[in-house]
Amino acid sequence: MTLLETIEEVDARIIAIDGRSAAGKTTLAGKIASRLGATVVHMDDFFLPLELRTPERLAEPGGNVHYERFESEVLPFLRTGEAFSYRRFDCSSMDYCTHRSIVLSGTIVVEGAYSLSPRFGCYWDLSIFLDIDKEEQLERILKRGGPEKAEAFGARWIPMEEKYIAAFGIMGRADIVLDGGAGCQEIC
Repeated sequence: MTLLETIEEVDARIIAIDGRSAAGKTTLAGKIASRLGATVVHMDDFFLPLELRTPERLAEPGGNVHYERFESEVLPFLRTGEAFSYRRFDCSSMDYCTHRSIVLSGTIVVEGAYSLSPRFGCYWDLSIFLDIDKEEQLERILKRGGPEKAEAFGARWIPMEEKYIAAFGIMGRADIVLDGGAGCQEIC
């Protein structure tokens, strides 16, 4: 059974896709959105602003995501069927940039690291974790961002994600665990 068939079989209205950096979360969400006409919410829009990046906060598993804002600007609206918007955080400018309008027309996909955080409860109908081999992960990060970004991910962001994954048993929270290294073409 393909992933799309599984989504249809369980009548998944809300899908959460978590996983390791560069495992293909955004690509998979885009493919699901394209095939099902789904709306996508990106957890990257909820990274923590500089003023909240305290040593204590960053020491928390999953603490580098602005979970309070996701809890107030997204979670209450996912099942209402009504349009809503949230502020997007832009990592390149390290500031809020625009509002993203979400029009709910059926399926909604919340994609990105930290989307399966236990802080959010079990808001989804179907949860997916994308795994990836460490070597391929680093190759993909290097290819998409260059050596400087790969070094930053290896030194800071990947260890934070791994801490979150281990602390909360994130792979075990997922209904489906997929090998992101296989590529989205084979998944869907």
